[in-house]
Amino acid sequence: MRWFLACSLLFVVAGCAVNPVTGERELSFFDEGWELQVGQEYYAPLRQSQGGDFVVDGELVAYIQEVGQRVAAEADRELPYEFYVINSSVPNAWALPGGKMAINRGLLTEMDSEAELAAVLGHEVVHAAARHGAQAQSRGALMQGAVILGGVAVGVATDRQDYATVAMLGGMVGAQLITQRYSRRAELEADRFGMVYMHRAGYNPEGAVHLQESFVRLSEGRDSGFMAGLFASHPPSRERVEANQRTADELGREGTIGQQRYRQMMARLKAMEPAYKAHDEGRRALGRSEYDEALAKAEEALALESGEAIFHALKGDALASKSNYREAEQAYSAALQRDTGWFYQHLRRGMVREQLGNLDGARSDLQASIDRLPTAQGHYFLGNVERRAGNRQRAIENYRIAAQSSDETGERARQALQEMGASN
Repeated sequence: MRWFLACSLLFVVAGCAVNPVTGERELSFFDEGWELQVGQEYYAPLRQSQGGDFVVDGELVAYIQEVGQRVAAEADRELPYEFYVINSSVPNAWALPGGKMAINRGLLTEMDSEAELAAVLGHEVVHAAARHGAQAQSRGALMQGAVILGGVAVGVATDRQDYATVAMLGGMVGAQLITQRYSRRAELEADRFGMVYMHRAGYNPEGAVHLQESFVRLSEGRDSGFMAGLFASHPPSRERVEANQRTADELGREGTIGQQRYRQMMARLKAMEPAYKAHDEGRRALGRSEYDEALAKAEEALALESGEAIFHALKGDALASKSNYREAEQAYSAALQRDTGWFYQHLRRGMVREQLGNLDGARSDLQASIDRLPTAQGHYFLGNVERRAGNRQRAIENYRIAAQSSDETGERARQALQEMGASN
């Protein structure tokens, strides 16, 4: 016990760094190089795992990035700040170390002004600028009694329940960083300095007050699924509303609100809300094995908006679940015509092509999926393709990777290895 306390004291002395936002000395075992590496390494995979990038409305995405960069330009720390919109209905936003940030489509529809958007993005900018992720990792390392220089390996699965069968492989410190619950101090710090940044950028800090008031209302009486996003990692409270009100009074309640512009830029997405609602209902029906209902919801969504790839993917999933592989392949092809960036459409078309005996097409699709996001299913089905093609060693290599997963796919991969007389 004395040894642990002595080591802990040593870590505290050796691991102090200045918070670039507050100027205070704080615990940190991880330098800026670690932050930049983590952000660069996990930014794309995390966006892939949570629904992929939103691509239907490029003008809206460019607008979000414009507001984000406008606020980030006022930060107290220079970083390669980036902003993407994730194609998920879950209301969420997050920041990785190194300035890599994302906001979900589902959160955009809960706001009503550019100032509110600036408040959300400013809040996330502070998490990155103030090194909150590195601080959280440092606290975790201290509690374990050791500094883990290479990052903390944690098991990760996609947080989208509708894609729960697609288990991600390996440890991912990035996922831990965006799903962790920040300390009360960090949240209040991000609120306050996020308001400072947005005010410097010309926005009315009243937007941050309205935002927190909206979050408190939204959090009341909502189910756990709704609360699984932003409200789990950034819990709203009356305390935060009152703190924002005091900060707004200090800064002065003047500047741009931008309600009209925000509504104008959001017009297409707001018009698509019924289609996304049908899609989400279809995903839930698929999870209940109600395949006809899922197919009907996919058709409903497509009738409202045929340009959204995930609606075609839902149709493909429903058809594949009914063993209509040829029609499912066509639906996934339609999805890929609209968006080649997300791993899921590649994975699912590869899976049905393997069922149809199109081994070359399946191999190409499954590899494209793995290139975007390594998954147990991707490697397992690629193992099937190589096994059927007579490529024993390639099949074994892919099965061994898939066998690392603890889910049903991992079990099937281990069974395949056993059948082939190969060890895990």
